[in-house]
Amino acid sequence: MPSLRHEKLLLAPVAGVDEAGRGPLAGPVVAAAVILPAKGIPRGIDDSKKLPAKERERLAARLRGCAIVGVGIVEPDEIDRLNIYWATMKAMTLAVDALGIAPGHVLVDGNRSPRWNHACTPIVKGDSISLSIAAASIIAKTTRDAIMIAAADTWPAYNWHSNKGYGCAHHLRALREHGPTPLHRRSFAPVAQAELPLSMPHESFPPHH
Repeated sequence: MPSLRHEKLLLAPVAGVDEAGRGPLAGPVVAAAVILPAKGIPRGIDDSKKLPAKERERLAARLRGCAIVGVGIVEPDEIDRLNIYWATMKAMTLAVDALGIAPGHVLVDGNRSPRWNHACTPIVKGDSISLSIAAASIIAKTTRDAIMIAAADTWPAYNWHSNKGYGCAHHLRALREHGPTPLHRRSFAPVAQAELPLSMPHESFPPHH
């Protein structure tokens, strides 16, 4: 289970940063930054991938009520312009900026960190080690999931309420049959290879709001 071992050695306030959505074929990449409170940290915080969806939602609500939370979102068109690595770095930067206060130190999940002026320590598998990063992973994951579930109402053929934009068999089949939507990342190979059939009626692709 993640702990506060790293946080206790660093200049407060310490922000944990993690992202969700580097791998999907559709939807934004979302990063979150979380500064945990000195007291009253919710129990059960862990790497978001290890938690059931309902538990993630419960913990996300608790964290938003007791912690300082910032979220950064980079949309698919910008992912295509920047590439997914730099889009992720931008999302992390936006998330820390959205905290509203300057952290004394930032802990980032992974082995790289954005080019910023904050004192920073990348931690490989940090969402399993640092409680702050684990909290950020929960916020990032639940935020992105909500975006994709809402988008599934507009484009139901792709089953995003279930696959969240990842390239599962159902999603890939729908991509071949219907072509890409405005939420698809055209720089990703399976999307680039999918051609929109000329006979596809326009009403199959309602505008995205």
